[in-house]
Amino acid sequence: MRRLVLALVLVCVMVPVFCGTVDGAQKPTKINVLLITGADVGVHPWREMSETTREILVNTGRFEVKVCEDPHILESATALDAYDVIAFLIYTPSMIPAQAQENLLNYVKAGKGFFVQHLASASFPKWEEFGKLCGRKWVMRTSGHGPRSVFKSNIVNTEHPVTKGLSDFDTDDELYAKLQGDGKINVLVSAESDWSNNTEPLVFTSGYGKGRVIYNAYGHDRKALMTPNVQKLIARGVEWAATGKVK
Repeated sequence: MRRLVLALVLVCVMVPVFCGTVDGAQKPTKINVLLITGADVGVHPWREMSETTREILVNTGRFEVKVCEDPHILESATALDAYDVIAFLIYTPSMIPAQAQENLLNYVKAGKGFFVQHLASASFPKWEEFGKLCGRKWVMRTSGHGPRSVFKSNIVNTEHPVTKGLSDFDTDDELYAKLQGDGKINVLVSAESDWSNNTEPLVFTSGYGKGRVIYNAYGHDRKALMTPNVQKLIARGVEWAATGKVK
């Protein structure tokens, strides 16, 4: 009888421990995202754009998203250390302090992720290295697009984790063209522009130091961001920038 009681006690002690281990295994650590927003040109509803992008990420269940409406958060290297990836959605022509510039570059060089969306690559026009970080950069009065319309996006790289399994799709958005830069990029999605008469890269990746960078040209407003494949490209792009893979 004593042996039976002892065995039951041991079972009662061990089962909660075992169950706790299983529960823990079912709750993977979420990716920490710093989403920087807070300004844009007048035709872009920046708050709507940033809130929709945040919603897209949070709804996957894979991300914790902190929204900051001031790019000067980049002045704190300690603050940046808490995040796996920066989602850069702000367009600002105003330069940030030298320390903020250095912190952003060092953050990516060290192996973290950088996700740039829509017009955000036009920020800091006098900062040449920012353009190199983005891979390609929107330059005012050089880059552009035709009237907003429904256009076909073509999946160029079908093996990359961000685009694997996706098919060509139509979306109602601005088709960005004539982005500037000559660094090496890996084009994932492209479209034929009637405005430039060229094939334009709309989603592409690049490297910066040990870090991963991805540019996503979609996102004029909430309607544009509601295209299912655009949402997948955003969620997968942020995950890839943070971790180098997509689950």
